[in-house]
Amino acid sequence: MKLAFSTLGVPGLPLPDVLRLATAHGYHGVELRTHPEEPVNLGLTLAERADVAAEFKASGVEILGLAGYVRVAAPGDDEPVLAELRALLELARDIGAPFVRVFPGGGTEQSAEEADATAARRLGTAAEYAGDIGVRILLETHDSHRTGAAAIRVLGPVGHRQVGALWDVMHTWLGGEQPLESYAALSPHLGYVQVKDIASVEDTTPLALGAGVLPLAECVEVLSRHGWDGWLCWEYEKRWYEGAAALEGLLGAGREHLARLLNESA
Repeated sequence: MKLAFSTLGVPGLPLPDVLRLATAHGYHGVELRTHPEEPVNLGLTLAERADVAAEFKASGVEILGLAGYVRVAAPGDDEPVLAELRALLELARDIGAPFVRVFPGGGTEQSAEEADATAARRLGTAAEYAGDIGVRILLETHDSHRTGAAAIRVLGPVGHRQVGALWDVMHTWLGGEQPLESYAALSPHLGYVQVKDIASVEDTTPLALGAGVLPLAECVEVLSRHGWDGWLCWEYEKRWYEGAAALEGLLGAGREHLARLLNESA
């Protein structure tokens, strides 16, 4: 498996510094958060996009994917959601990212069945465009669809190779799923896996990998036992927890922890 980290852990950090951290600590790739406050966002010109691609190529670090904020199950008209998703896909194509992350985002004003149908319809519509430009859309286990069982209620009806799953191990665990259950549900669709650690159900402040309660060893063991050989991406949610320790000081030990889990499960 290859290791990456998300720029959510270093919000607003200039791209050269992100790449310096990745190379210094032995990460193979970076997941780029595409919020407007970040250096890589939907507002970049074509020339700026070409510069991003060139910087990554020169560094030897891969762009794992773009972490966007499209909410495919949100109530309302389809077209604004699809337009934002198309823009995200085009940015991924232009900089050479193979994946884009979307959220479910189903609201409380609609039933679960309505949210499922809305998300499946939009993702099915976007799938053909994603295929044409060679980028895969990944629905993250998050918010209204935080478990693997919930995510496949959407992914199953879509049934398209360009639409898959991003397994956030915190959300499936908070949703009551064991790693084997999550993997069994998501494996036919799995794009990559986000790892992290927290203190408890009540306190989701990000911690160093291995310092909290999430079943990371079990997740890695399940993936290894089933021969899955994709990406593990450390999503350290520093942006939302200002009191959390700086990710820069944790990256080396985090990579070593993941490498140790991989060795133990081999």
